[in-house]
Amino acid sequence: MTTREFDPFRLDVVAFAKEAGELAGRWPLAGFDRVADSAVAGAPVTDADEVSWSARGEQRQMRGGDAQIWMHLEAATHVSLECQRCLKPVDVALPVARDFLFVHGEDAAAQLDADTEDDVLAITRALDLRELIEDELLLAMPIVPRHEVCPQPLVTLVDDEPVEDKPNPFAALAALKRTDLN
Repeated sequence: MTTREFDPFRLDVVAFAKEAGELAGRWPLAGFDRVADSAVAGAPVTDADEVSWSARGEQRQMRGGDAQIWMHLEAATHVSLECQRCLKPVDVALPVARDFLFVHGEDAAAQLDADTEDDVLAITRALDLRELIEDELLLAMPIVPRHEVCPQPLVTLVDDEPVEDKPNPFAALAALKRTDLN
């Protein structure tokens, strides 16, 4: 039995699952426009930046019913985003590990997706795997990217002037209170 060649840009999901197909590779991160556009201007995406990925199809026979079509997807990359504390570039890992259940029709997918914790998509004969991976990488991005510890101390500016350390007003109140008690 010969194994079929699967095209990741026009993936027949049903055939991929029936044959327990496997695909893997590396694509340049620059080809993922929406992810690359999220990179901070000070650290743009280069030709060396890549997305490594793998996909595996699976058909699960259900008792008393039709077989379920599943795809297991993994992807990983790094992208420099803007730290929301210090506004400097921060390298962020974007790992993806998702399992997708494919069903017939958009309505069935929407209904089942609302009723289950599984990720549900409508079956298509020409799934663009790169587009799905890009969607998942975008979902993996942190809402507020930041360093664990920023590389430089933070300076607070008010009217373009550094804020000087002011005495704590509560410390002054505590001193007054001690004076009143004496």
